[in-house]
Amino acid sequence: MMKITCEKCPRLCAYINQNKLKNPDHFNAPVPPFGDDNPDLLVVGLAPGRGTNRTARPFTGDVAGELLYPMLVKYGFATGTFEAKKDDTIVLHQCRITNAVKCVPPENKPTGEEIRTCLHLFKSELKQMPSVKWILALGGIAHEQVLRAYGLKKKDFPFVHGVVYTLPDGKKLVSSYHCSKYNTSTKRLTPESFESVFKTIKSLSDE
Repeated sequence: MMKITCEKCPRLCAYINQNKLKNPDHFNAPVPPFGDDNPDLLVVGLAPGRGTNRTARPFTGDVAGELLYPMLVKYGFATGTFEAKKDDTIVLHQCRITNAVKCVPPENKPTGEEIRTCLHLFKSELKQMPSVKWILALGGIAHEQVLRAYGLKKKDFPFVHGVVYTLPDGKKLVSSYHCSKYNTSTKRLTPESFESVFKTIKSLSDE
């Protein structure tokens, strides 16, 4: 597992330190990406949740992973069985999962300043993955972080579920509502509408 060292956000550092006292057996550090080092698909979430802070693996231990990982298996980007723990049998293939913000934020809500501060880590990740063909942004913040990494303006590339944009280097940006518990419980995102995004990615791969 790669280690991320960053202490640029005082509020997030303080929250991590609080968690260290409450749950010393948890990861309690910036959460690294998970998956293939040379992926075709890069999945970008918002920030680690409390479950991820425990397991040190994106979307693992939180409800969102219960929808994401089985979908990755169904569409050939993963094999194994997801059990919401870091020692399950899930293996990603030509896929990598990361977050726009690397540290778990209070109430799962990073500030705008924290999102912008974490941009340098996200941009560094992108540079290290020239193999990426498709970026799946889960939620508006992840979508905007991708645009920032490319120096693009939100007004020119608005967030819309299922939208596909071509980025300056030819990569395709595909955006979806985040597979969070809130979005799935309110039906903003359904399994069918989430799967439609993967069907779009599959169609791009077939071109």
